[in-house]
Amino acid sequence: MIDRFITSEFTRQLTQTQGKLLILMGPRQTGKTTLVRSVAAQFAGKTQYLTGDDPVIRNRLTHIGLDALATLMKGNDLLVLDEAQRIPDIGITLKLMADHFPETKVIATGSSSFELANQINEPLTGRKTVFYLFPVCWQELSSHVGAFNAENDLEQRLRFGMYPEVLTNPGNEQEILAGLASDNLYRDLLSFAPIRKPELLVQILQALALQVGSEVSYNELAGLIKVDKQTIAHYIAALEQAYVIFRLGPLSRNLRNEISTTRKIYFYDNGIRNALIGNFAPLALRQDKGALWENFVISERMKYNRYKRRHFVNAYFWRTKQGQEIDYLEDFEGLLDAFEIKWQFSRKPSPPAKFASAYPNHTFQGITPEVISTFLAL
Repeated sequence: MIDRFITSEFTRQLTQTQGKLLILMGPRQTGKTTLVRSVAAQFAGKTQYLTGDDPVIRNRLTHIGLDALATLMKGNDLLVLDEAQRIPDIGITLKLMADHFPETKVIATGSSSFELANQINEPLTGRKTVFYLFPVCWQELSSHVGAFNAENDLEQRLRFGMYPEVLTNPGNEQEILAGLASDNLYRDLLSFAPIRKPELLVQILQALALQVGSEVSYNELAGLIKVDKQTIAHYIAALEQAYVIFRLGPLSRNLRNEISTTRKIYFYDNGIRNALIGNFAPLALRQDKGALWENFVISERMKYNRYKRRHFVNAYFWRTKQGQEIDYLEDFEGLLDAFEIKWQFSRKPSPPAKFASAYPNHTFQGITPEVISTFLAL
């Protein structure tokens, strides 16, 4: 089993924190159940394990009253609710658990944020600690196989991504990703979001996959797919909530000619992106090597920030109307870290003069395969 970075802090919170729920969220098939089971196995006390995939459990926990909940909680030191987002009004049920049965620790996992995030923010304020688990991050892979082997395998990771099942089944990557990018990818979207046309969802995903690293116009997507702009926006928001994609907005503070209204969209995993367009060809045969590298670096840095800093940094790209640009920026405690991402530089990279003048409090670094292990070291 690949050791996950959050395991030690997750375990500490479970054993030392009193009266708080632990919420574990992230994309499907990233190892949430495996992690929770391994942590629960080390827990000194009686554990009850339930899954929202079971219709009997869903019915039992839907609109459950205090008396019935007391019967469920009685005698358990730890209650695990896997796939909790599938239980209607789960936020209210979790609130009752936290308020009335603080002696029982509760872990809830969810593979989407539709129910688990959107409906629990208000009722569970101050009662929860939220963790996220994504496809395996670079540091986890390096720790598992060794830094040399991870770097030597970098091209495979750009082609096939970092899902645990992909990493542990070499030779079967395409078959596994085909499954992940179909039913598993859309399951929560079709269950919880008001998505009425799965075929439209696929078209939007394929269009986004072909625009990785480029600025995305909702108007252009709407014209391409023959739907209205609001539908595009709605489906993209749903894809974000299901942890399939994430957006970067433009940094625009000081200059009148800075781009301020577009966005870039990236995939949480390169393998899913390549599965959507049906292209797993080696890098030497591809025209999109730069886009693959950019998506990989930015998605890995997103994991790094969630795991290392345990909060959201403000992330952006930067471009002027004249075409000056920087691929990726982070605003952390008032300091701008700027990064230019390329597979190979023909000369030493430097920030555009207008950017350097407008944002003097910044650092700048070029990100190539040679520095990736340092850049992503947790």
